Amino acid sequence: MNLEADFRSDTLTRPTEAMREAMARAEVGDDVFGEDPTVRELEQLSAERVGLEAGLFVPSGTMANQIAVKLFTQPGNEIIAEARSHVLTFEGGGIGLISGVQCRTLETEDGVLDPGGVEALIRADDIHLPKTALICVENTHNVAGGVVTPLATLDRLAEVARRHAVPLHMDGARLFNAALADGIDAREYGSRVDLLWFALSKGLSAPAGSVICASRERIALCRRIRKVLGGGMRQVGILAAAGLVALEQGVDRLADDHERAARLAREVDALPGARVDLARTRTNIVMVELGAGNAAYVTAELGRRGVRALPFGASTLRFVTHREISDAGVQQAILALTEILS
Repeated sequence: MNLEADFRSDTLTRPTEAMREAMARAEVGDDVFGEDPTVRELEQLSAERVGLEAGLFVPSGTMANQIAVKLFTQPGNEIIAEARSHVLTFEGGGIGLISGVQCRTLETEDGVLDPGGVEALIRADDIHLPKTALICVENTHNVAGGVVTPLATLDRLAEVARRHAVPLHMDGARLFNAALADGIDAREYGSRVDLLWFALSKGLSAPAGSVICASRERIALCRRIRKVLGGGMRQVGILAAAGLVALEQGVDRLADDHERAARLAREVDALPGARVDLARTRTNIVMVELGAGNAAYVTAELGRRGVRALPFGASTLRFVTHREISDAGVQQAILALTEILS
């Protein structure tokens, strides 16, 4: 199979040669004792990139979300999140299992939380009701197709959060994709939320890991939760070295992924039997709407033509561009879809 045409996820990216070289020569120590210099360097650089005080390297984005929920909540509390958000949908029920909290959801058309709608969901101070303890924003929003939360909307969400003394957390798995799409510095996000994290293992191409960023005090508490969850990784500077390369070399390159996704979206939207919301396709995710029940069939037919995509329900396919998707890979997908849908 042509690996250039595997659009299932940007997590499929393999480490670059520069990452492999950095991993081979990384200076390491025991990170649980706080003695891995490469991890410390990655955490400091990550915090600087988003304008926050400190960072914490964790194995995965799921752990980052679960640490954030645990940090800000107590059992019996409630969090507010978009109805299709990752923290609610794709993390195995972790918020209930680990933190003992429930989720109050806001359904949206585009994955962007409406500040007024969020404010309406915040519970009154009543012993009969669960306490609203956290507001979660996903930026970009995966299921909505890589949709970006506008900075003006984030400002209003932050105002709502402050007014009700409820912390604001950002699941920023593809944070740098969001910043690129809106033409802003990622520090703009850090100045508006209480905690955020971003993935190194998606479009940035590192083999594993995410970094949580917040105040020093909060990161110290996150470190304790990471230990409880089994996230202490000892001589993990080997992975952190790849993360440093990802931050230094991978962020600007995301523009290539966005351009290829936009091309794919335009070409596929013109095909009979397929529709793409071009206005929403601003990052590296392309959601293709097909006829009812056709996603499984089209996925199988794409596979026979050397193209992989991920079904999202019975009628939707997700394509994600990344470093290992070339112009030729995009063309291969377009030709395959043209043949199948015609």
